[in-house]
Amino acid sequence: MKKPLLIAAIALSSTFTMNAAHAARDYINVVGSSTVYPFSTVVAERFGKSTQFKTPKVESTGSGGGLKLFCQGVGVQFPDIANASRRIKASEVQLCADNGVTDVVEVLIGYDGIVLGNSIDANQMTLTTKDLFLALAKDVPNPDGSATLVENPYKTWNQVNPALPNREIEVLGPPPTSGTRDAFAELALEGGCKQIDWIADLNKKSKAAGKAGDSELSKKLKNQYKAVCHTVREDGTFIEAGENDNLIVQKLNANPNLLGIFGFSFLDQNIDKIQGAKINGFEPTFDSIADGDYPVSRPLYFYVKKAHVGVIPGITEFLAEFTSNKAFGEEGYLTEKGMIPLGDDMRKNVKSDVKTLKNLSL
Repeated sequence: MKKPLLIAAIALSSTFTMNAAHAARDYINVVGSSTVYPFSTVVAERFGKSTQFKTPKVESTGSGGGLKLFCQGVGVQFPDIANASRRIKASEVQLCADNGVTDVVEVLIGYDGIVLGNSIDANQMTLTTKDLFLALAKDVPNPDGSATLVENPYKTWNQVNPALPNREIEVLGPPPTSGTRDAFAELALEGGCKQIDWIADLNKKSKAAGKAGDSELSKKLKNQYKAVCHTVREDGTFIEAGENDNLIVQKLNANPNLLGIFGFSFLDQNIDKIQGAKINGFEPTFDSIADGDYPVSRPLYFYVKKAHVGVIPGITEFLAEFTSNKAFGEEGYLTEKGMIPLGDDMRKNVKSDVKTLKNLSL
């Protein structure tokens, strides 16, 4: 086939796929983060009740799992929107591009805190990010004081820090596909890891090598640093509990010795059953997260497949609902659900980018 004919055939195939999508699906398909799921669900329900469009289908698959599905291609068999409790990775953008998903709109909706919580029937924990790193990292500094790593030997909290209780370290948390897991590793574990000077030096040397033009050495040192600071232990101390934060809450109620990792919104909705640990002196509260004082907080996003806008019914209107002041505004209904709202200027920028369907740029 000659090249112009091949290009025309590809264009015709793409048009046919999306026309087929229009014929076969008349509702919006949303996948992704378990943390963003309750916010997305309430918007979907209100949208379905207040417009002529069908209620969007929202699934909780985890941020990584949702973006993987989202980036598989364009057409009825692929999601329109992916929720994420972290920003999309460069590797995911590349996966999208490889599969023909070249135009993606990024929508920042608000903030959330990551809580380490336990039952209200137990004592509240007071921890530092360094405590969390030493308790939950796969490899930690040798207790003999040398600048070497050993497989994590700590079994109880007071072995990590004598000021903590003599209680077994048992933490329920999300799987690797979860944005909450990624953000916890980056904010909590790395937050403690970089307080150890000789490990922090790996990151500094990586940046210095990059500036000196040695990209290979820079990448090697960066990977070493991330491997130490982001890898969770696998000896049964950290227990993967799937993407269902409600299940974690149930297990905490059944066993006061357990701690669990989940989003602030779940603490806010279950404040009669669970409590959040203080981290670096700050409790996970609406104000401490909004002010930036609470150290383990992260932005929440969703991503829109631009090729589906105007083809799958209602996407433009759904975006308008999600980014309306009544939804993600300072006193919007998402704030009532536990989401920490953006500032006024940031909200204006987001609304403008959504209205123009501005393409994502990393």
